[in-house]
Amino acid sequence: MSLQETLSIQIKQAVKTTYNISLDAIEFQATRKEFPGDITVVIFPMLRFVKGNPVQIGTDIGNYLVNNVKEVKAFNVVKGFLNIEINDAFYVQFFNEINVVEYYGYVNDGGEAKAIMVEYSSPNTNKPLHLGHIRNNLLGYSVAEILKASGKKVYKTQIINDRGIHICKSMLAWKRYGNNETPENTGLKGDKLVGNYYVKFDQEYKKEVAKLIQDGNSEDDAKKQAPILLEAQNMLLKWEAGDKETVALWKMMNQWVYDGFNITYKNLGVDFDTLYYESNTYLLGKEFVAEGLKSGVFIKEEDGSVWCDLTEDGLDKKIVQRSDGTAVYMTQDIGTAIQRIKDFPDVGGMVYTVGNEQDYHFKVLFLILKKLGFEWAENLYHLSYGMVDLPSGKMKSREGTVVDADDLIDEMASTASDISEELGKLEGYSEEEKQDLYKTIGLGALKYFILKVDPKKRILFDPKESIDFQGNTGPFIQYTYARIQSIIRKADFDYSVVLNDVVLHEKEKELLKQLQLFPEVIQNAADTHSPALIANYTYDLVKEFNSFYQNVSILGADHLNEKIFRVQLSKKVALTIKNAFRLLGIDVPERM
Repeated sequence: MSLQETLSIQIKQAVKTTYNISLDAIEFQATRKEFPGDITVVIFPMLRFVKGNPVQIGTDIGNYLVNNVKEVKAFNVVKGFLNIEINDAFYVQFFNEINVVEYYGYVNDGGEAKAIMVEYSSPNTNKPLHLGHIRNNLLGYSVAEILKASGKKVYKTQIINDRGIHICKSMLAWKRYGNNETPENTGLKGDKLVGNYYVKFDQEYKKEVAKLIQDGNSEDDAKKQAPILLEAQNMLLKWEAGDKETVALWKMMNQWVYDGFNITYKNLGVDFDTLYYESNTYLLGKEFVAEGLKSGVFIKEEDGSVWCDLTEDGLDKKIVQRSDGTAVYMTQDIGTAIQRIKDFPDVGGMVYTVGNEQDYHFKVLFLILKKLGFEWAENLYHLSYGMVDLPSGKMKSREGTVVDADDLIDEMASTASDISEELGKLEGYSEEEKQDLYKTIGLGALKYFILKVDPKKRILFDPKESIDFQGNTGPFIQYTYARIQSIIRKADFDYSVVLNDVVLHEKEKELLKQLQLFPEVIQNAADTHSPALIANYTYDLVKEFNSFYQNVSILGADHLNEKIFRVQLSKKVALTIKNAFRLLGIDVPERM
C-alpha cells in the first residue's frame, strides 16, 4: 500500500473519530520547500463537511496521526495545509522492498483484463519513412511499452497502405524511366529507390500540366487531363482487375519497400507483432454497411449512396458507400477494426497513433462502431499528435523535400560524434565502441527530444539542440546513468548487505521520494497515453540524483554503512533510469 493510501485511510479515521463525519476523498500535494514535511494534506476541501477553523482541523488530524500512525514522525500546520513528516524507517523499508529488475511490480496477473492493440507507423509504400513517421513510430512503440508495464497485454500492429493511385504513380514512373533499376544494381535501399520514382512522377506530371496550360487548357483541366496521370489511373484499374503484369510489378516494388522499411525499423528500435495490408482490407466493411442499413444506423440516398447521419451527435453526415457500390476509407477502417477483433478475440480496445489532421475521422469512426453495437468501441483511443517542423520549414514527399528517417538517424550519430570528440571523454575506446556510443547517444537524443513533449503539441525539432549534455535532454540523462555505473565500478567493498537502521540525509530522502513516484507515473502515462510523463519524470529523478551527488559524499562517506546505503541507492536510481528509458525505447551506455 502506498503512503498516500495509508494516510488517506488514517485521515478519514481521524475525522470520523474527532468529528463523527465521513469523508470520501483526501487531497494531497507535495510539501513546499520552505516548510518541514514530506507530504501535505489540503484541509480546505474538508470545510464543506467539517465546520471549523482549518488550522484547528489540521492540528486535530496531525495529533491523531502522530499518536496512531507509526509512519508519521511530526507535523506542522500552515493556514489550511497540514504538512506531515514521515519517519526515515518508512523510506528505508520502501527502499529495501523495491524490485527494479523489471517495472516496479506492475505485471499482468493473468486475469480477465482484455488486451490492447496499438497501431502505429502505417506508411505508404511509395516513399521512405520520414521525420513525421519517426514521431509516429516512437509514440506508438513507447505507448505500447508503457501499457505493458502497467500490466496490460499488448499487440503492436500497423496497416500498410500498399494500394491506390499514389502507389501506381511510383510504379508507372519506374516502368517509364527506371531502366530496370533495382536495389541490388543501384545499392539503394528499396524504399528510397521507389521514393525517387514518386518524385520523378511529380516532376513529369508538372511538365505535362504546364504544357497543357501553354496549349490553352485551364489549370483545372490540365491537372485532370495530364497523360501521365490518366495512365496511372488506368494502371490502378488494371491492378483492381487483377492484371497479372501490373500485380507482378506491384508485388516486386512493394517488396523492395518492405525490405527498406525493415532496416529503418531495426535502426529505430521499433517492432510489430502483426501486420495488416490495405490491399487485403480495402473491401472489408461492406458487409457491415448492409447490416447498418437493416438496423437503421445507415441511410440510403436516392442516388444509391449510403450515409451515416451524425448531426444529432454534433458531427455531420458521413458517406460509407458510394453510389457505384464502392467503399470509402471510413468503410475500410470499420471493417479492419472488426477484423482485428476476429483475429485477436482477447483484444478489448485499440489505440490508433495518427496525426491530428485525422481527429475528425476518428471521432466519426469510433461513433459509427458504437452505433453498430460493438461494445469494445467504448475502448478505442486516437493517440493524436502534432506535426514535427524543422527550422527549414514544412516537408513535402512528392517534391522530395522530406527529412529522410535514415538520413536523420545517421545525422544524429554524426552530431553526437562531433560533440563527444570536442568534450574529449573517450580515451581508451576502440573505434567500434565509439561508433556504438555515438549511435546510442544520437538516437537517445532524437527519441527523448520528441517523446518529452506532450503528444498533442507541435514540435520544432533541432538536431543540435537535442544533443546537449546539459538540461532536459537524452544525453544528459544517459551521462548521469553512466556516471552512476562508474561509481558502482569503483566501490571496492561488499554493498549487498540489507540495512534497516539508517538515518537519512535530507538529499537521500528527497531521492527516495522521487523513486516512490515511479509506479504511479507509469500508471498515469498508461492512462493518458503520454510518454512525456515518463520522460520528464526521469529528468526530475536525474536532477534529484545530481543534487544528491553534489551534496553528499558517496564513496568517501565516514562510515561503511553510509557508503553501502549510498551505493545501493545510486544503483537503484540507475536501474530506474534504465527501466524508464526502456519504456521510451532508449538505450543507456555503461560508459560515456
